[in-house]
Amino acid sequence: MNRVLIVDNSPLIRSSLSKQVEDRNDQFLVAGTASNGQLALDWLDQHYADICITDVRMPVMDGIELLRQIRQRYPWMVCIMVSSYDEFSYAKESIQLEAVDYILKPIDPDILHATLLKSDAKLQQSRYNAAHKLLLQHLPSHRDLLTKWMDAIKTVQHETMPLLIVDALDTLMQWTQGRHYLLNALSMAWLNLLAEEMKLENLEIALFEGVDRGLGEPLLAIDQVRHYFRLCAVRRLEEGAQSFLEMAGNALDQPNRKVIEQMKEFLQQHYKEKINYQQLAASVMLSRNYMSDLFKQETGMTVGSYTVYLRMEEARRLLQSTLLKTYEVAHEVGYEDYIHFAKVYKKHFGYSPMEYRKKLGV
Repeated sequence: MNRVLIVDNSPLIRSSLSKQVEDRNDQFLVAGTASNGQLALDWLDQHYADICITDVRMPVMDGIELLRQIRQRYPWMVCIMVSSYDEFSYAKESIQLEAVDYILKPIDPDILHATLLKSDAKLQQSRYNAAHKLLLQHLPSHRDLLTKWMDAIKTVQHETMPLLIVDALDTLMQWTQGRHYLLNALSMAWLNLLAEEMKLENLEIALFEGVDRGLGEPLLAIDQVRHYFRLCAVRRLEEGAQSFLEMAGNALDQPNRKVIEQMKEFLQQHYKEKINYQQLAASVMLSRNYMSDLFKQETGMTVGSYTVYLRMEEARRLLQSTLLKTYEVAHEVGYEDYIHFAKVYKKHFGYSPMEYRKKLGV
């Protein structure tokens, strides 16, 4: 989701541009408007934007000076100039200040749409390049983390991935050094590197691409921006890890996979309850002892430890995506005793529920 700031001294044009930006593609959201360059800078002091569409001639501060200030203060942004004047000097200065395009009024919706797509492409390419530069720069000293991911994928260790995702997120956050807008591109670069490495292990893993659509609302500076991009990166890493595990699992020769998947489906439906082992065994038409031995043999986990894994995964999801209190999360996943839940959670992830929320910035 690219957030757009529109700057023009005419309320009518601001309204018209806002409609044109959002009508054609859900990839763009008008996050704010301003009537001159100074008010635009005031808005940017408190909010986040990816793209600025600005008129050239405005009172207080014109569009050329606004572009100059944006280049200095917010170098990640891209700018589009609009003007009623077909003057070469304006276009020349805009190009010198790295504006994506210079569009004459009245604005043709098709031209604006094409320019927005060009702006998005420029944003993605610049962030992709920056992310890969960071990856090449820092990977030699973090090769052990990549190896842990590869080992977990090759052996289909679902239970270890949440902690590895948190470790990767913390590492990528450090690499960005406050440039949170790079997290999505850096997460994709991490997954793509894994994809290439896993091909060396004879696993066919698809490369990851695309952008996050995210939340459709303006972002306040610093805390909200950091929180938003962290959540986008978590989602990207989770989706990537799940795809890796599924493809790696399918590549393994497991003659009893259908039975195991049936058992997992039963546990997924009943993990919040006290598991009835006899009922579970009957659901796959096996004896209780053979069922338990087969599950451990094929998954490396006991039925009980897998049930805990399901509970912890749901608890982590609720802590990440809801405002439920931690004791309410415990109840939601089948624990009446919060203290016991917190101990199990910390043993499973290495963090208490409260520490996990703090790491995510929730």
